[in-house]
Amino acid sequence: MKDKISQYVTWLAEKKGTAIQALDVRGLSPLTEAMIFVTARSARHAQALADELMQRLGEKNWKLLGVEGLRNGQWVLVDCNDVIVHIFQEEVRSLYNVEGLYAKAPAFALTENETEPQP
Repeated sequence: MKDKISQYVTWLAEKKGTAIQALDVRGLSPLTEAMIFVTARSARHAQALADELMQRLGEKNWKLLGVEGLRNGQWVLVDCNDVIVHIFQEEVRSLYNVEGLYAKAPAFALTENETEPQP
């Protein structure tokens, strides 16, 4: 699981996603094993992050169960079965504070390289 999380986070960071957080929600959520949260600069950036993720999932033949919110780009949810990725614009992320619902979930340790956009 850690390798898959690391891969998702790397892809998101390469596309300049910020404030990336990955939580282990096994035992806390019946829907998935992990959740990743990332902030986008704009609706177009959120859409680009989701598009990149979907393309990379296809290349790896990893499951993609569905995508919600892509058209609006305020909050895009990418359901990868065992991992759900939430892509937010900053104001929407702070408004809904979805991470707060999983405050008891342990965070996956991410390296600085995984969370910092690459030049």
